Amino acid sequence: MSKAKRAGFSGERLRLLERVLREDYLATGDVPNAMIQVWRRGELVHHSANGFLDVEARTTIREDAIFRIYSMTKPITGTAILMLMEDGKIDLDDEVSRFIPSWKDLAVYEVGTRNAFRTKTPKRPMQIRDLLTHTSGLTYEWMNASEVDKAYLDAGIGGRDFQGGLEGFVTALSKIPLDFSPGEHWNYSVSMDVLAYIVQAVSGMSFSRFLSERIFKPLGMTDTAHHCPPEKADRLVSCYEWKDNRLARDDRRTSMFGEPPSLEEGGAGLLSTIGDYMRFCRMLLGKGELDGTRLLSPKSVSLFSTNMLPGGRTMGEMYVPGRSADWRMGADGQSICCGVTLDPGRKGALGSPGDFYWSGACMTQFWVDPTEDLAVVFMTQVMGSPHHFRIPRVLRALVYGAMTGTAG
Repeated sequence: MSKAKRAGFSGERLRLLERVLREDYLATGDVPNAMIQVWRRGELVHHSANGFLDVEARTTIREDAIFRIYSMTKPITGTAILMLMEDGKIDLDDEVSRFIPSWKDLAVYEVGTRNAFRTKTPKRPMQIRDLLTHTSGLTYEWMNASEVDKAYLDAGIGGRDFQGGLEGFVTALSKIPLDFSPGEHWNYSVSMDVLAYIVQAVSGMSFSRFLSERIFKPLGMTDTAHHCPPEKADRLVSCYEWKDNRLARDDRRTSMFGEPPSLEEGGAGLLSTIGDYMRFCRMLLGKGELDGTRLLSPKSVSLFSTNMLPGGRTMGEMYVPGRSADWRMGADGQSICCGVTLDPGRKGALGSPGDFYWSGACMTQFWVDPTEDLAVVFMTQVMGSPHHFRIPRVLRALVYGAMTGTAG
């Protein structure tokens, strides 16, 4: 019996997955490369790698290529928080000011512009769970949709070159009001970078060291880190902008990821390989255990499949009015730094209730479906693509469409 058949897949339909990526995305120049792995029932049932490390030099992609995973860093940060929760150091209902005293009197924006804000008292204090679910009242400077966003931009908040490290980062944030009261809305934000500071403060280690010693080394994720050392530089993929696939946004030969960052981000800072990230997904699929090494209890891992938004609402029901509508995840919930499928019919995409997922700015994708004993990781390196929100739905259609049976 073939590997695909043992795992409940049609081999022919799995081959269609690679063909669609080659013909509809690579051949058209919409992506410079495409790697995908599909894991089910204890086996790697599909792996394909096509395209280039470097389009200009026509350097073929390699199996151990290193990618910028950007926001796929977030679930790893969430894992670190759950580990500290299991250590008895953190509770998800803890007020954030317990770990960042300068945040005790954080106010909420009401009206005005920078240096002339009128603020009000939040309806309740910010909690750890708010940081995990983007309901903290924080934001991102690049959204540039509110006066608070603009204040972040003016203050230079965010990015791996932010000076002052995580401590300076949270200090800078303490001087800017929240965009809304914690728990009131869902808004994509620097929340996971704040969680990185909390991991550092609670553990007594730098954030990168905690990840290395408590997550990456135990899981055998040997190529996942906040920067790419010189001896691995030939494996780093160039990052491209969609508008012109021939112009590198971050050339692998002169990449900013070649040096350790000033800010060890918890929301966007990591590099990884497809093999490393699949090991992380397999740990979550294995209810916290991989190859005899346990990082989390099954109960903690179950939170990744649980909607943690207030009142069981969806992301769409909590969007800030006039913002976030283009995220196209409105029918889903938010779990531990991930989106979680609540109703595939309402979502309009194949999947299972409780499958969880996220993507990175370079259009990298992953999802884990415990119901189907399935994990999928997709890697490419292109920013600003109009396909960013379409590709996960296409991949779901192709992967689930190749199934011939349920997990049973």
